[in-house]
Amino acid sequence: MKELSIVIPILNEAKNINQLIPEINKIKKKIRLNRLEVLLIDDNSKDNIKNVVTRLKKKYSYLKLFIRKNKKKDLSKSCIEGFNKTKYKNILVMDGDLQHPPQYIEKMYNVFINQKCDFVIGSRDLLKRKNYGLSKIRRLFSIILIIMINFLLGNKTKDPMSGFFIFKKEIYIKNKKKLFSSGYKILSDLIYSSKNNLKIKDVNIRFDRRISGKSKMNLSILLILIYFIFSRFVKKY
Repeated sequence: MKELSIVIPILNEAKNINQLIPEINKIKKKIRLNRLEVLLIDDNSKDNIKNVVTRLKKKYSYLKLFIRKNKKKDLSKSCIEGFNKTKYKNILVMDGDLQHPPQYIEKMYNVFINQKCDFVIGSRDLLKRKNYGLSKIRRLFSIILIIMINFLLGNKTKDPMSGFFIFKKEIYIKNKKKLFSSGYKILSDLIYSSKNNLKIKDVNIRFDRRISGKSKMNLSILLILIYFIFSRFVKKY
């Protein structure tokens, strides 16, 4: 039985969701998924996301919208809320801004199932590949953070900063009490909170330019990421 829960944390992405959901539906047909749910976890947007989802649900009944009323925006907490609401054993996380091209889902899913992985990561491979969705400054900071993670916590993937990945829900269930649960990089939190040896595979992707809206990355998020890395390093010992 092919089943997949897709969790998409969003903030003011109504225009992008209009384009993203039809593209996901094409992949659903290619993969021949028997069971699919797409959960939009909205951080209390100020756009017309409710109207957009109401219209889309008439055609895509598997689409669900959940709105977080918390004043503090937090991508990791949005993802965790999504994980708690999923029905299926395989979860895919992706952004709602079209920078994670949906066409890669097919390859990522096939690698995940056929190679019996715990994680398959849509890797930007920042050290080798051009990624047109990143500014030079953001790319530099991402590379520095990846080097820090690999040096302090161990090299488990080419892109521990990716927001595009498939994983087994059971990993979240086993480790949810250990999660840092804050910030904007839930993948690293899941991987480095687990004490088990994980089978992780990378699938190289092209990280596209954002179509609409603006990036949520800022200095405070960067500082949270650095704090997370060092807190996980201390916990190792």
